[in-house]
Amino acid sequence: MKQLLEIAKQAALEGGAAIIEVYEGADFGIETKGDQSPLTKADRLAHKKIVSHLEPTGIPILSEEGKAIPYEERKQWTQFWLVDPLDGTKEFIKRNGEFTVNIALIEHGKPVLGVVYTPVLGNLYWGIVGEGAFMADRKGNTKPLTCPSTDLTQTGIRVVASRSHLNDETQAFIDGLKEPQLVSMGSSLKFLMLAEGKADVYPRFAPTMEWDTGAAQAVVEAAGGEVLRHPENTPLEYNKENLLNPYFWVRGK
Repeated sequence: MKQLLEIAKQAALEGGAAIIEVYEGADFGIETKGDQSPLTKADRLAHKKIVSHLEPTGIPILSEEGKAIPYEERKQWTQFWLVDPLDGTKEFIKRNGEFTVNIALIEHGKPVLGVVYTPVLGNLYWGIVGEGAFMADRKGNTKPLTCPSTDLTQTGIRVVASRSHLNDETQAFIDGLKEPQLVSMGSSLKFLMLAEGKADVYPRFAPTMEWDTGAAQAVVEAAGGEVLRHPENTPLEYNKENLLNPYFWVRGK
């Protein structure tokens, strides 16, 4: 597992380097995908770079920017890489730095290893569930990550909310808390705020795909947190026939 972690970390760093080359240039090469979401040259270049590192492992790869793989083929997988080469394309286009590279290893429908890289900040997050989570900055300083325990009855709970997806359901959840403090952040960085102890809960009652969450979920769970379906409070499942996630929330145990 540690060898696979090192491969994933290197893939994320090089994918991030490809993104920064485009980010610092003038032409993002923006296209619109079938679901009307944006796709840039950076998404495509990062995908190619990441796949070049992961393919030699012989483990199947499911990537947002890869070819669609039929469920009949995927459902046979007991282990696979789940990749979002650039999570937060809208944030990338806005040039606010709040985007990430995400690589997860999924086993039997659960994230067991995750790597998340923030190309602009230069922070690398990683975790193996059951073995701990860590963050390294661009200078190589490393620290362990621990999710704070969550008590929703407390006053002043720090709630992570998306800049782009604060809908009625999320607002209702926030309204049920006592004097909550709202923290806005883009992409999978919302998960990482909990892993770093900078937030207490992240309700996500809006659409996401499996590749948006797998890597960051592994980091959060390795840091002692949990990611649960809402309102069922059951674990998120991966490699479903429909790769759309249900509503979920992230908290410390």
